[in-house]
Amino acid sequence: MGRVPVVMTVAGSDSGAGAGIQADLKTFAALGVYGVSAITAVTAQNTLGVTAVFELPADMVAAQIDAIAEDMGADAVKTGMLASAEIIAVVAERVQRHGLRNLVVDPVMVAKSGDPLLRADAVDALRHQLLPLATVVTPNLPEAEVLVGRSLESEEDLEAAARQIASWGAEAVVVKGGHRPGPEAVDLLYWRGTFQRLAAPRVETASTHGTGCTFASAIAAGLACGLEVPEAVARAKEYLTEALRRAYPVGRGRGPVDHFWRWRPPDA
Repeated sequence: MGRVPVVMTVAGSDSGAGAGIQADLKTFAALGVYGVSAITAVTAQNTLGVTAVFELPADMVAAQIDAIAEDMGADAVKTGMLASAEIIAVVAERVQRHGLRNLVVDPVMVAKSGDPLLRADAVDALRHQLLPLATVVTPNLPEAEVLVGRSLESEEDLEAAARQIASWGAEAVVVKGGHRPGPEAVDLLYWRGTFQRLAAPRVETASTHGTGCTFASAIAAGLACGLEVPEAVARAKEYLTEALRRAYPVGRGRGPVDHFWRWRPPDA
């Protein structure tokens, strides 16, 4: 049997298992790569919201990354909830120290419930320490607005924002379209000086918890398997769209997508 690619997630734990580390590991397993994790924070949350957050010390985050990098290595890395400027700084330093490649940054700032997951003073650290190392950055519309510091209304605004984020050093930027109105969810990919729009029919469902984590993790899995950025992004969108379409009810709020839809009968 050939070697299976290893993908590391550096993110927070979601006790409801719809987002964060749990969603990432499920995505990796579903897409045939071996997932490893460095936990940045432990959250108490469910489909209704976040009730408590405990940040791990930055040196513990570093120790987890070291343990993985010095033994298994990583063919790609995905970051999610990083919580603080201190954790962002140590993650950026370890990415460089270990020569970790194919870095996908999901700039997680707020949970689906509206609860904050990144301190306000950490945004600048994210911009200038981690994004310059990224292969792909995947902000949704509100996150893109925070990163560039202005409201984004038109297509021209989105393109300008993607260019600005890329100017900080990221190889590619995907401004996700889930927060914009319309019958289709249209993601804007900026890569090597050109734009590509990836559209899929909007899925009407309450099971949207962890969509950003799942999308970024699927991109990382694709990069780890040797795909170029556009193909990795396109396949991730296809995977997530079907995971939304096939989701089943869990909890009383915003439930998770179905990460393992490929193993269920179409009418299940």
